[in-house]
Amino acid sequence: MDTTERRTLLERANSQSATIGQELPDTITVGEAQLPLEEFLIETRKVDGVPDDVKPVLRETELKLTDERKRLVERLESAPIDRAEGEELVEMIVGIDRAHNALRSLRRDRFAEEARTASLDGHERWLEFVNSIRR
Repeated sequence: MDTTERRTLLERANSQSATIGQELPDTITVGEAQLPLEEFLIETRKVDGVPDDVKPVLRETELKLTDERKRLVERLESAPIDRAEGEELVEMIVGIDRAHNALRSLRRDRFAEEARTASLDGHERWLEFVNSIRR
């Protein structure tokens, strides 16, 4: 793989929008464990908040995901790989990013309620603005 191809793959892996609308791998490997990514993402959406006794496990999992992502990015940056292997690494990195984002959203207890409240607050401010113009 040449330098330009490698740079393009790295840009995809590090893009802020890399997880949006992308085909994700069915599983991601973190250390020795394989995580069924789609099932994991579906299950995290069902969780309303994180119990205190689970928070240390959640932090540990986030650290493992961060370490694995760093390892994969370093491999993509400098290992002697071909284009197909590079594409596979990008998919794994994006999958890890999706899993990490899902875990981060769990840490915000009552995220949906906060979002709804923020939306209502924004709506009320908008109505106040519209009313001030009408006067």
